[in-house]
Amino acid sequence: MSNLASAHAPLFDPLRLDGKTWPVKALFVLLGTGFLALSSQISVPMVPVPVTMQTFAVTMIGVVYGWRLGVATILAWLAEGMMGLPVLANGAGGLAHFAGPTAGYLAAFPLVGGLAGWLAQRGWTGDRVILSFSAHFAANMLCLVVGAAWLATLIGFEQAIALGAAPFVLGAALKSALAAAVLKAVQRYAQKPMNLI
Repeated sequence: MSNLASAHAPLFDPLRLDGKTWPVKALFVLLGTGFLALSSQISVPMVPVPVTMQTFAVTMIGVVYGWRLGVATILAWLAEGMMGLPVLANGAGGLAHFAGPTAGYLAAFPLVGGLAGWLAQRGWTGDRVILSFSAHFAANMLCLVVGAAWLATLIGFEQAIALGAAPFVLGAALKSALAAAVLKAVQRYAQKPMNLI
C-alpha cells in the first residue's frame, strides 16, 4: 500500500472525539452547525452562485470531527437550512435553495466533508502539508463537479462551467492552502495534553 494512504498513519483526532459519549458528540454537532452557519455569512456575491467560506468549513469539519461525525454535522446543518433557519450563504434558508442553482453544491457538501475526513484519517493532514492541501483541494473539486453538473441541467454545460466552476478554482486552492496551514497548527496544538469536556 502507498505511503500516501497508509492505514498505519496515526488517527487525526485533535478534539479527541473518538472516545467521547454521544451527548458530547451531539454538542459538537451543534457547535459545528454554528461554525458552518457563520462561515456561510462570509460571502462575495456572484451570479448564479456566491463565493463563500462554506467549503472551507465543510472540509474542516470533516477533518477535525472525523468523516462520520463530520458528515452527520453537515447533514444537520443542511437540515437546519431546509427548515428555513438562516444558516446558508447570506443568511438564507428554506427549501428553494435545495432546488435552485445552489442545490448541487449543497448536495455535495456531505460528500466533500466525508472525503476530506476520510483522507485525513489516512494521514492526509497535519504535518503532511502537501497531502493535507491535496485532500482539501480534491474535496473542493468534487464540490465544483457535482455543483456544476446540477447547474448544467438549469443553464447548460458551457454556462455551468463558465459561471459555476471555473471562477471558483482559485478560491478552492486558496481555501485548501489555508486549511492545510490551520491543520498543521492544530496538529501541533493537539500533541499537547488537553482535557476537553
